[in-house]
Amino acid sequence: MRLFRGFHHLGVAPACALTIGNFDGVHRGHQAMLALLRNEAQHRGLPSCVLTFEPHPRDHFAARAGQPDLAPARISTLRDKLGELARCGIDQTIVVPFNDRFASVTPQAFIDDVLVRGLRARYVLVGDDFCFGARRAGDYAMLDAAGQAQPPDERFDVARMLSYEVHGLRVSSSAVREALACGDMTRAAALLGRPYSISGHVVHGRKLGRELGFRTLNLRFAHTRPAAMGIFVVRVHGLTSDSKALVGVASLGVRPTVEDAGRVLLETHCFDWPEALGTEGGYGHCVRVELLHKLHDELRYDSLQALREGIARDETAARDWLAARGLG
Repeated sequence: MRLFRGFHHLGVAPACALTIGNFDGVHRGHQAMLALLRNEAQHRGLPSCVLTFEPHPRDHFAARAGQPDLAPARISTLRDKLGELARCGIDQTIVVPFNDRFASVTPQAFIDDVLVRGLRARYVLVGDDFCFGARRAGDYAMLDAAGQAQPPDERFDVARMLSYEVHGLRVSSSAVREALACGDMTRAAALLGRPYSISGHVVHGRKLGRELGFRTLNLRFAHTRPAAMGIFVVRVHGLTSDSKALVGVASLGVRPTVEDAGRVLLETHCFDWPEALGTEGGYGHCVRVELLHKLHDELRYDSLQALREGIARDETAARDWLAARGLG
């Protein structure tokens, strides 16, 4: 998948079949839309293209209002979103910085400058609640009429995909966030079409886990409000040469017992550490951690000894959960 950051390539890339959205989580509804986009692109002999945003537009407006709590919890990091778009077979993705300048673009300017002259869209697929442009003043009807009003060599078709349902439930990023917030990892996996996971490069931490007897792999979660937080049973991919997944227990949050700096970390303790990696062998690896089951919310312990005992209880609970399902 080709990746473009911003609009520096406008007018250079070939004509495309396009969809537009935040795609947080790339859930099953998104996947159905992307499959339809790819099918239309192939029939028209065009590359499939996704236009997405970073940060999320609601992040931007919440920051502008001085009310960060209005921003949605983040399901996926940008890395994970791009990885899922690539796995869905998208040919190219454009990540647009959502800022004051972009937020002020009028719907007509977006059509003229971005869709027609910039991306040379020949097919545009949107969701049933799609709006665009400053103050969300543009809608599907406006976009459809604009596509047909273009000169013949710049005309684009517009299609709208209705809601996607699983077991009678509408699949949406909001539904995924709700499932993750209440720790229902089974429902989240049903909505996503896969276990919920976070990926990234293993970074150095404070090495406190070694002192406690539970060495951990540390991944940073760039957003300050992840959709899931707490203690989880996990499966780790990317550490072994034979692609074997390692099971363990992980904490996703701000480590209230040790520090309360607001920086979110995913700290994972693997039960069976590969000897071939050695003590320092995990650093720098790009790993994917699947969060299979939530044990409980983060807890604040009175001492490091109490923390050590708490981690030991979590390990026992995680092993029991895995063994009951034949995963241990």
